[in-house]
Order: sequence, then C-alpha cells, then structure tokens
Amino acid sequence: MNSTIAVCVRISLLAGTVFGSALSLGDARAASESVLYSFTGGIDGSEPYGGVILDRRGRLVGTTTLGGVRGQGTLFKLTPGSSETVLVSFDTRRGREPYAGLIADSQGNLFGTTLTGGRHDGTERGTVFRLAPDGREAVIHAFENGSDGSFPVAGLIADGNGNFYGTTPSGGGELDGGSVFELAPDGTETVLYGFRGGTDGAYPRASLLEDKQGNLYGTTAFGGGGGNNNCGGWSSGGCGTVFKLTPNGTETLLYVFQGGSDGGNSDSNLIADTSGNLYGTASYGGVGSCLNGWGCGTLFKLTPEGTKTVLYAFQGGGDGGNPAGNLIVDPEGNFYGVTYAGGGTGCGGLGCGTVFEISSGGHETLLYAFRGGSDGATPRAGVIADKKDHLYGTTMAGGGDGCGGQGCGTVFELKR
Repeated sequence: MNSTIAVCVRISLLAGTVFGSALSLGDARAASESVLYSFTGGIDGSEPYGGVILDRRGRLVGTTTLGGVRGQGTLFKLTPGSSETVLVSFDTRRGREPYAGLIADSQGNLFGTTLTGGRHDGTERGTVFRLAPDGREAVIHAFENGSDGSFPVAGLIADGNGNFYGTTPSGGGELDGGSVFELAPDGTETVLYGFRGGTDGAYPRASLLEDKQGNLYGTTAFGGGGGNNNCGGWSSGGCGTVFKLTPNGTETLLYVFQGGSDGGNSDSNLIADTSGNLYGTASYGGVGSCLNGWGCGTLFKLTPEGTKTVLYAFQGGGDGGNPAGNLIVDPEGNFYGVTYAGGGTGCGGLGCGTVFEISSGGHETLLYAFRGGSDGATPRAGVIADKKDHLYGTTMAGGGDGCGGQGCGTVFELKR
C-alpha cells in the first residue's frame, strides 16, 4: 500500500488553524440546497448512512447501507452530471451493510468497513475492504470471533506506514465492550484496546484522531460510569467518554459524560487545534427534549487539562437537535456538521434535520433545515467541503416516495 494515504489523512486532521481544516469557506449565511441524487431503493442503493468524499477526479463517492443487487448495500460514485454508477454491490462474502464513509489514497484506492459479512460460517462480524481503481474489491480483514472486534460502524484513519486504525462497538474481549484496532498493510490485525464496558467506556462508534506522537483519541457512546444510568443503552451504565490511547495500548479517560447539561452519548469524531484542545459533539444531553427525552445534544471543547466547555447546546427547534456524524472546521475556527432531528415540524413533529455552522464563540447559523420531502431527511454523516464554498452530504431518508413512502435517501449540495 502506498503510504501517501497517511499524508492525506493527517492533512485532514492536523493542518490549518484548527486540525482538520484546509477548507476555505466564506461568511456565514443561509445556503441553497440542490439534490444531486435521490436513491430509489433498488440496485442503485438506499440509506446512505456514511456520507461521501471527493475522489482525485472530483467525483463524489460513498456507500449505501442497503440496496444494490442483493439488497446488502453499495459503493457508488456520482459524476459531475449527477449520474450514479454502482461500483460494488455488497454480499455476505465480501461484506455487507456498510455504515461508514470512505477514505482514499493518492493511487485512487478506496477503503472502508462493513457492519456484517465477510464469511459464510455464521461468524460474519464485518470487514475492512479495499476497492482498487480498476474495480477489483478485496477484503483486507474479516472480523471473526469477537475477540478481534465486531460489527464496525465507523470509518478508518491511516498512518505514515500504511497501517489502518478503527473502532468496533462490540467485541474486543470477553466483556464485549468494543475495541480499538490496528490493521497492518498485509491485513494482520492487532486489538490495541478492548473496552470492558464499565468505567473505561463502551460502544465506540466513531472514527479516531491520531496525533504526531501516535496517540489515538476517540469517543465512546456509553460507559464511563457517569449519568446514573440515565443515558440508555449499555447495561453497566454511563453516558460515554472521551479517551486517549497511547501506542502501547494504555487508555486514559479525558472526560466522562454525565448526560446532563454537558451532553452524552457521543458518536462524533474528534478534531483538535494547535493548542491541543479537542472538539466534538454529543448526540444527547444538554437542554431541550428531543428524541427519547434526553436533551438535544451539544458541541463541546475539551482542553488538554480535561476542562470541558459546552460551546453550543442545541434546543431541538429551529436550530436543530441531536448532532451526529463528523465535524469539519474552517481556518477561522467555524464548525460545520449536521443534526438528524430538529429544524422544523416535519418528520413526525421531530424535525427532519439540519446542516449547521457554529463559530468558535458559540454562535450558530442554520445553513439548511430539511423538510422531509424531495430535499431529503435525517442526515447522519456530517458534511464535506470543496474549494468553492460548497458543502456535500447525504440524508438517510427523503428524496422520493420509495422505501415505504419515507424516501430512500439523497446526496445533496449546499451553496453558500
């Protein structure tokens, strides 16, 4: 594998005023939306949970969780004229139901994960795969027995030696609390840490951040022991954590969510600035009453000393509710992301989701509120940006009347 992939990943995580930038976005203002593609739920795919990236030719590529020839998900590309081509229709042996987005190297290889599949003997627990520019797909690693991790839902990062790093929300050890894994270029897997599901955290379901010393940073959706078991999910309680993992596998908890005004149940990636401050979102907690009555989520800052500040608490109304997916940030320190609820009264009164901008000072600008019809509904993956101030993302539903009348999802563009 060409190690240039690590350069691409580290630029996206470490460059600019705030790690993760290299974007050039203009002044905050509402954006106009264009639907580039509406999935029909057939062989073209449905439910694009994992978002899109831009390949080296400027085409949008991504995955759908369902649809395709066998109904088990697709990997697709969109040409500039918004014509879709299915590059892979997933199946049990090659992996199925990809929930995560993709990463790419300078040679045009695409890498990702699937939730399940990989074998035929009843031990199928997901895969890490590669798609070469000539269309050949290969399973780099098939998760098998639980101890190596199970059912990955997050995407990958890579280092300068071509090793991949990722998380699984279950498996990883006897207590099944999830794992952080390393995958060598030849497919050899090492579990760097297996969560016990208690005070150390449980159920990591977001991608990782790597610093220059090789330390990994991430979040768990449950565990940690905070919140008096009020955050739902993991049986041993806790509203989730922010953790650091050294190269030798030593875990340090940087923050334990309490599920109150601070937030809880984070499934966000982390980004960091040049001072070592970490930023991310929590899907629940904060203020308001959104899905499940747990609060509408927060955007937070965590200093290297462990001091946490809520930069913005979503209200669940016109400002959006329940942030999900990856954050990006521009050179001025403005954050961009999505909420999968709020923004209006559609979608059963919960709102159909939003795309937001939040300044470093905590001021939110609502860039777009989905209506739940042809424009899409329920974004889950975050957004990406190009050099022309355009944002791109996916919605899980909307876009048409297929998939039981809810719509099968969209790929959208926002122009600011």
